[in-house]
Amino acid sequence: MLFRESAASLADRTRLEGRLAELLTENFLHRHGHRPHASEVRSWERSIPALTNALVEAGLGEVEMLLEYGLPLTSKRADAVLAGVHPASGEPSYVVVELKQWSEAHPEEDDPLRCRVPSYKDPVLNPIEQVRGYCDYLVSFNGALERNPDSVTGVAFLHNATEFGVAGLREVEEDNRGRMFTGDQRGAFLDYLRSRLQLMAVAADEVRDREQFVLLDEQRLAYETVMAAVRKARRSKRKQVVVVTGGPGSGKSVIALSVLGDLYRRGVPALHATGSQSFTKTMRKVAGARKPEVQRLFRYFNSFMDAEPNDIDVLVCDEAHRLRKTSANRYTAAALRTGRPQVAELIDAARVPVFLLDQHQVVRPGEMGTVEQIRRAADEQEVDFTLVELDSQFRCGGSDAYLRWVTRLLALEDGGPISWEPDGKVRLLTVDSPQELEDFLDGKRAQGYGARLSAGYCWRWTTKVTPAMAALPADVVIGNWSKPWNLFGDRSLLGAPPAPLWATDPAGFGQVGCVYTAQGFEYDWSGVIMGPDLVWRTDRWVVDRTASKDPSFTKATPDEDVDRLIRNTYKVLLTRGMIGTVVYSTDPETREKLRSLIS
Repeated sequence: MLFRESAASLADRTRLEGRLAELLTENFLHRHGHRPHASEVRSWERSIPALTNALVEAGLGEVEMLLEYGLPLTSKRADAVLAGVHPASGEPSYVVVELKQWSEAHPEEDDPLRCRVPSYKDPVLNPIEQVRGYCDYLVSFNGALERNPDSVTGVAFLHNATEFGVAGLREVEEDNRGRMFTGDQRGAFLDYLRSRLQLMAVAADEVRDREQFVLLDEQRLAYETVMAAVRKARRSKRKQVVVVTGGPGSGKSVIALSVLGDLYRRGVPALHATGSQSFTKTMRKVAGARKPEVQRLFRYFNSFMDAEPNDIDVLVCDEAHRLRKTSANRYTAAALRTGRPQVAELIDAARVPVFLLDQHQVVRPGEMGTVEQIRRAADEQEVDFTLVELDSQFRCGGSDAYLRWVTRLLALEDGGPISWEPDGKVRLLTVDSPQELEDFLDGKRAQGYGARLSAGYCWRWTTKVTPAMAALPADVVIGNWSKPWNLFGDRSLLGAPPAPLWATDPAGFGQVGCVYTAQGFEYDWSGVIMGPDLVWRTDRWVVDRTASKDPSFTKATPDEDVDRLIRNTYKVLLTRGMIGTVVYSTDPETREKLRSLIS
């Protein structure tokens, strides 16, 4: 959280010093490494006093206010969590508050879960549903709260709005975790606060992490946008293309599976597709365990070359940054070698094609899934196009600061590398040897954590492994330390899982994973070996394409493409860890640079 204080103390501070927004800005800068948007500062200046004054007027000045409360393992923040004691039960009571400056808002196309605000370009999630999602998420992450779920309630306070200006939002059902009060209902809002809180302040330290998942904010908005597109396509008989973009761990795949599962339960024809063998086979194993009909829902991008137009209602294309120019390969029948773009085939195949992608995770030549390419393909077919952008993330402990550190480190963002300042969300360490790296991760596994070791593609991969071998070939050799790459192929051999399951099978710890088996997955602790393909020299990174053993790089691959793909590779590897990342470089000067940045 950015700030914690009683309502009365905060009201005095605001009245006497007028520095609340300045204090929050300083705390925000320290925690996230960048300044907040001006709109967020204006919200602090106008909305927080409205809530503070309401609490003081209600006689609840001693209630604890936790401002900009970070939701566990995400970068999302609740505007305020009020912590006190329930007046009837005497038990801890928490009220999650979403503050809006809106004076009016209206449902989007008769869909009250999404709403239009005059000053916003795109529709946003209904605040009643938004605060309900926050409450559900907090309860799901805390054992004490889960045992007493009624201790958490949620409310949206639209202090500038009249009932007339936002009445359409109430088409969403209200309950204890999601309700709304407007400015002209201030008296009712004070009564509500008194019904949930009394004058004793309590520590709110019980709100701790516990792993589970609930769709929040833009994730829920993306989900509802897809569902609205399905309804619109059915009503208008017109194809709807939806693109959802977001960085690593922003919840794209969870949205994909939520959409797929909901449509499957409703009997709506829908399929999931990726360009990743690891991801698809893992989904078949996990989601389709003992259910062949569910396993058949998971396909590949090149499975739709001969599909009939609009053959299915919804096609969810996950990891769409891995789209290829065409679906043809050396095994494709001559009759199907039409040269048609793969993205056009996928758009053709469904009434509602949905593409989820991160343009900065392109790691192989020929991968070309971008927003603009999909938009152009939609324009060529003259079909409707909708874009939803996810700006939160759930990987790396929900630490925006860590993701920014990685992109600055690899010069994928301007400004150069910066020192890592621990933010309490994710741990970052560097080590001086691969043995030290392995021993650290082994220790974490002994404590019950999941861990994986991955590396840049700088060692040749023995693809022909047979049961007759005494052990897997030790391909990754660094001094007197060595380890095998993850297996090639779909069979489990010599105690190692098949390549597609390396990231999820516990036996995967015995091998070093490459970007193609790690991409799309996460684990508690991530160990990353930076090889000689990317080294620090004096004041900049130098990419050595001759050090890469990736067979997808050919003589025809331009140097600038290799440079970008190698940097993207390390961004993928460095953003797999949920709890922490440990990084080692084979190059002495690069190790020294990492030591200077990571305390």
